Amino acid sequence: MTIFSGSAHPALAAAICRQLEVPLSPSRLTRFTNDCLEVQLQANCRERDVFLVQPLVPPVQEHLVELLLMIDAARGASAARITVVMPHYAYARSDKKDAPRISIGGRLVADQIVAAGADRVLAMTLHSPQVHGFFSVPVDHLHALYELAGHLRGLDMSNAVVISPDLGNAKEASRFARMLGTPGHPVPVAAAAKQRMPDDKVEISSIIGDVRGRDVIVLDDEIARGSTILELLDRLEEYDVASVRVACTHGLFTEGALDRIAERAAVTEIFCTDTVPAPDGQAREKLTIVSVAPALAEAMRRIHNGESVSVLFDPPGAGGT
Repeated sequence: MTIFSGSAHPALAAAICRQLEVPLSPSRLTRFTNDCLEVQLQANCRERDVFLVQPLVPPVQEHLVELLLMIDAARGASAARITVVMPHYAYARSDKKDAPRISIGGRLVADQIVAAGADRVLAMTLHSPQVHGFFSVPVDHLHALYELAGHLRGLDMSNAVVISPDLGNAKEASRFARMLGTPGHPVPVAAAAKQRMPDDKVEISSIIGDVRGRDVIVLDDEIARGSTILELLDRLEEYDVASVRVACTHGLFTEGALDRIAERAAVTEIFCTDTVPAPDGQAREKLTIVSVAPALAEAMRRIHNGESVSVLFDPPGAGGT
């Protein structure tokens, strides 16, 4: 088992290696004067089970090309199997043709990763279920609901309600609510009716479910600019909610989104996982980061040993079905 990290998130790769008690193998990234990249894997790959850790985070295109070069280098070095550990797949949001003459980027990039030589992909919380099928190699698709729910364990959930910022994420919100509740008594669920307007403006016309006076837990898969969350917070003000916690798997928080969310008086906490690097230079007094390194490490161990990974989707005793 040989693990390499790209430059996107070496801290996560190091945390995974600590969990597995496996050294992180070195690699070297070089940029030529013509702006082309070159990657050298500086450890033996021959007949090894190679894992390449690289989330696609900004600058996404740079990290994507670096990943493709890493895969090609491992294939050229006669690796027995190459598993791409991609905790965040940025192109997953390009999952359908919703306007004339546009590409389905999620499928195209998946084809590139496979063409480069990847034998398997380990991902976390893809934007939509169909993205799993874009890859023509096996995909182990984890989610971070148990880690996020574990962060809230021990808190009083008697007045809580979980809300999804859009109807498409309502199923995940329901699973999350069951984990927070007790057997037979899940936390109630609500959902926002969202419509995306031109110029990336978001409009929430209504909230389906009872949130008035409640301790609201907002669950989303990804927060980038935060336009959806901010619009939802505006609507929640109309219902006199008691408090708001904002949870997501991928906390990108671009363009000052963390500051804009944190400055809302009703927001008591924002928590996300470390699938992407923590935001720099922003107010973080309300931000908590939950590590998914143990979950990714266990999945990698099971892949390496030929064991089932599906047990990680619904571990016993987690409150799910």
